[in-house]
Amino acid sequence: MTDVSGRDASGRDLIGRDSWIEAGLKELGHGGVEAVRVEVVAQRLGVTKGGFYRRFKDRRALLDAILEAWQRGRIAAIEKQAELGGPSARERLRSLIRLYSERLNPEGIAIELAVRQWARSDAAAAAAVASVDATRLRIVAQLYQMLGLAADDAQARALLFYSFIFGQSLIFLESAARRRAILTAVCADLLTEVNR
Repeated sequence: MTDVSGRDASGRDLIGRDSWIEAGLKELGHGGVEAVRVEVVAQRLGVTKGGFYRRFKDRRALLDAILEAWQRGRIAAIEKQAELGGPSARERLRSLIRLYSERLNPEGIAIELAVRQWARSDAAAAAAVASVDATRLRIVAQLYQMLGLAADDAQARALLFYSFIFGQSLIFLESAARRRAILTAVCADLLTEVNR
């Protein structure tokens, strides 16, 4: 059994650094960076805030760890996701569209939006967002180049692709599933058709 300090009966620490980061990410998604406070995260974990200071120097250290985890996770996700869907670049692009349009993740969307809002006023958050965006756009542009587009055209198409991916997750929240699927399929056709 865990006590309020996050230790078991033998004194072993059960609430590790990653638990604090994960709880911090959830708070970020629920209320923005202002909601990521030591007391609030400790309450979410069901422990006292004393355990926080065994893992982090201060709140800023937690925020930096949250950014690092978010950045690392988003980059790893696009690298893995871009390999799914089949051997051709077109199949991979269509697979990415299906992945992001068929499996809405409200918590993930909330965290993404919160990090982007935070980036408007924080240099570290802005750097993390820029790194993730650059990786996403580079990988998708490479897929478009595999379809025969020149580098500049591939980069422009990658920007349109991600504008659709994130835009549809916000626009279609209340749409009927069938209508959403039809519109997404048409968009997928438009985004993956390349005239050389």
